[in-house]
Amino acid sequence: MKLPAGPRAGNAKAQGAPTFAGCVRALACGCALLLSGSLGAPASAQMSDFDTSVERLRGAFPPDTGRDTPADSVPGPSLPTNTTVVPRAPSADGTTPTGSQVNLTALLTVDGQRIDSGVIWRVYAASRDPRARPKPLITNREPSPTIELDPGEYIVNAAFGRADITRKIVVTAGTITSEKFVLNAGGLKVKVLVDGAEPPTNTVAYDILSSERDQLDNRMRVLAGAKPNIVNRLNAGIYRIVSRYGDANAKVEADVTVEAGKLTEATVTHAAARVTFKLVAREGGVALPDTQWTVQTPDGQLVMRSVGALPTHILAPGTYAVTAKGQSGVYKRDFTLADGDIAHVEVVMQ
Repeated sequence: MKLPAGPRAGNAKAQGAPTFAGCVRALACGCALLLSGSLGAPASAQMSDFDTSVERLRGAFPPDTGRDTPADSVPGPSLPTNTTVVPRAPSADGTTPTGSQVNLTALLTVDGQRIDSGVIWRVYAASRDPRARPKPLITNREPSPTIELDPGEYIVNAAFGRADITRKIVVTAGTITSEKFVLNAGGLKVKVLVDGAEPPTNTVAYDILSSERDQLDNRMRVLAGAKPNIVNRLNAGIYRIVSRYGDANAKVEADVTVEAGKLTEATVTHAAARVTFKLVAREGGVALPDTQWTVQTPDGQLVMRSVGALPTHILAPGTYAVTAKGQSGVYKRDFTLADGDIAHVEVVMQ
């Protein structure tokens, strides 16, 4: 688009002050030029003769701040090519939690060595309600694990066999803390002898009771059915061993002391006898099947019951009364056993 014929801007000074009509025509032409430049040909072709006017026009706007220009990237730390970066998952409220590392270590004694195997760690969420059951969060079987927890209070249990300790820890945001758990643990190994020799496998088992008592004044059971010659890890303290040989009343009780960081070895000696029962029609006869047996002490205390033609049991030395109930009736007999006896007791139907 061409401007109407008229005086150029460069000749305005020579011709004197412009008239009011000339100013109006110049202003109208300038507006038409701007509209044509924004809707028509490229700006570079239309503004070739008006560079000076355009510069004055741009000066009327605020300076370019570069908001539309991407900022130069700042190089971050270089990572190995085999490293995978996993972003932290946001929490329920949309914020990213700030975790803290906690190093857990279990010790046998205060100044003792670190436990390198056999430790089980359990972490629970602490609750302000004493009646509420703690919510389990983590179970870890590493001897000295490093776990990550959100800030807050937690209940941590370290178990080493039957020895354990439980206490509360407090985790602060953005910190690395170390928590040591001293179990004051020792070992207990029980050896069992019968008539000077170790009994056959699976004929002896023992329970371990603590010195603590319940509301009925009974000792608390720490371990039931333990086998001989196996080391049991326990907290330091006084314990009672209740060893049973066989399935009846051959029982021995003894108190032992377990010291922290040490192995306590105890030997239990049983006095017992082996007895086999049979119900016969006459002496030396054939044992009758499906017989019900009841063994009692002389004062009527029950020792054991069994069913069969030839039941065999291990009893403590002493005097007993045995009752045999067969298809034809009930029969009774007294007998006495000594330590180390291997006896056969016949009950004759008469």
